[in-house]
Amino acid sequence: MDKTTFVTGADGFIGSHLVEALVAAGHRVRALSLYNSFGRWGWLDQIDARVMQSVEVITGDVRDTTVVRRAMQGSQYVMHLAALIGIPYSYLAAQSYVDTNVSGTLNVLQAARELNVEKIIHTSTSEVYGSAQQVPIDENHRLLAQSPYAATKIAADQLALAYHATYGLPVIVLRPFNTYGPRQSARAVIPAVISQLANGAREIKLGALEPTRDFNYVADTVGAFCAALASSAYGEVINVGSGFEISIGEVARMIAGVMRKDTPIVSDPARVRPQASEVARLVANADKARRLLDYAPRYGGRAGLQQGIEATVDWFTRPANLAWYRKDDYAI
Repeated sequence: MDKTTFVTGADGFIGSHLVEALVAAGHRVRALSLYNSFGRWGWLDQIDARVMQSVEVITGDVRDTTVVRRAMQGSQYVMHLAALIGIPYSYLAAQSYVDTNVSGTLNVLQAARELNVEKIIHTSTSEVYGSAQQVPIDENHRLLAQSPYAATKIAADQLALAYHATYGLPVIVLRPFNTYGPRQSARAVIPAVISQLANGAREIKLGALEPTRDFNYVADTVGAFCAALASSAYGEVINVGSGFEISIGEVARMIAGVMRKDTPIVSDPARVRPQASEVARLVANADKARRLLDYAPRYGGRAGLQQGIEATVDWFTRPANLAWYRKDDYAI
């Protein structure tokens, strides 16, 4: 392709998979990786060197206006994924979430406006809905922040939509429901279960077991990003989900079955959210994605979840990959 796609948060879980998919589709990619003194590029360091030949990595921080504008220069498309996403950590460091998720998004939007980018895909989250008031949840469901993280994502989404309404910025807001897969942080439930079992835990420690979620394999989430890049649904908010609902406890039992373990599952008080902050139910209505993006998940339903979990278990249980995760620490 003769155009460049700029990806923020490219060094993260979903971002690194998106970089791989974009390169496979023929894109030139410019990847923003959070600066650190170790010279590491997060999960981009684990991508095949042949793929990385088509990737220009720039280290910086979305909180820095100058860095964002300089890094975006010459790009026609922007995929904005950079964010702080751990909900428990947002209870402790709310200011950091405002700085990265709100101010960082503002920097991306303003740079995109000044540089006249052709398209920007902004990443939202299903957490902005809070506990479902009606199911499945469509894009008209009311927004309710039940954590500082969710509050900052609502603010970021509204900024993106405001820039579309005010300046005509060609924005699409994608709202993924719970993504899982290789490279995900062990603070998330599926990697948390897998890593505990792979390290021989005598019991699986989780937070609340009753909440339900709509889990989506990372290849499906990335597929939705690629579909959005090919669309012209500007100014739209679009859910990315499968419509299959399952409880945390049940998905933990499914993982244990895949790993052939008969390990008790317990609710660890240290992992339980404050009562009013726990989102009890999330399940997507993805009709809009099918209509506007011609998108449907390949790993949908119970069978698809089983298949995605098997692929995730296979990746996490390889010793070289499991070594990236701290054995005994609870990652918030």
